[in-house]
Amino acid sequence: MSIDTYRIRLITGNANVKLGTDISNYLSIPIEPCEISTFADGEINMHIKNNVRGADVYIIQPTCPPNVNDNLMELLLLIHTLKLSSAKRITAVVPYFAYARQDRKTKPRVPISASAVAQLIEAMGPHRLVTVDLHCGQIQGFFHQTPVDNLFAEREMHDYLTSQNFNPQNLVIVSPDAGGVTRARRAADQIAPGVGVVTILKRRTAANQVDAMQIVGEVSGCNCVIVDDIIDTAGTLTKAASLLKEKGAAKVLAFATHGIFSGPALERINESVLDEVCVTDSIPQEQNVTKCPKLRIRSIVPLVAEVVKRLHNEQSLSSLFNF
Repeated sequence: MSIDTYRIRLITGNANVKLGTDISNYLSIPIEPCEISTFADGEINMHIKNNVRGADVYIIQPTCPPNVNDNLMELLLLIHTLKLSSAKRITAVVPYFAYARQDRKTKPRVPISASAVAQLIEAMGPHRLVTVDLHCGQIQGFFHQTPVDNLFAEREMHDYLTSQNFNPQNLVIVSPDAGGVTRARRAADQIAPGVGVVTILKRRTAANQVDAMQIVGEVSGCNCVIVDDIIDTAGTLTKAASLLKEKGAAKVLAFATHGIFSGPALERINESVLDEVCVTDSIPQEQNVTKCPKLRIRSIVPLVAEVVKRLHNEQSLSSLFNF
């Protein structure tokens, strides 16, 4: 079924213009002209140039670094503007969902920021939210009225590992923490029968600081792939890679959906025992690839574009969760 190019509209904020442009090119649907600027006092100003009354609008706007709060505010104002412009249906495509790691109270007098962000988005009234690999799947429950589709970048990981030509019998998927075991098992099952799963247990002293690590499983002589949803400062990742090498791993690679690469992350990866690190383009990576020769990028454009087509044509997304 072809896409109705008259009714569908694509709009992108400033968070990841390249991703929006690539999705536009993939679908052969132009991005609607939209001026987004700031006033002298820093407030955001925007103007959607064309008539979107009765349109099926998709906003491509991850709430990602380096301007997390600005990108979040742009998303909220884009939804609000489209509501005021009488768009028939508004779908917020947010490949990276900010504040997702603050999904519960870990001590007294702290916010549950993921819930607050969900309430802010829902208050603007989008008809649907599409995201990719939420840090915690239960965040979907913070949206009480808005359907949330949490997609996974497993096909991109599968294609990346296939390109490495690893022997499945000598391949181990590594979860960097106990919370990621389900993700690692799902990834191993998608690759081939016989792929092992290993877990690294860690004890944190503070955010982004790990006190101790230990491996549960055998990695000697194996090619190890650390699978996670986010790489931030890469401190935990590089320590895990060193531990795997100490235990006899032949090669150590990493795949994560979202590459934030805060602070010394790229320098740590360059100096680490990691052979390669692969992330998707949910967050802009154009500058990072020039700074880190070990960095590889896999695009989620086909995944997101397929979602746009299926949602517009009222088709099921179920097959996208199992390939």
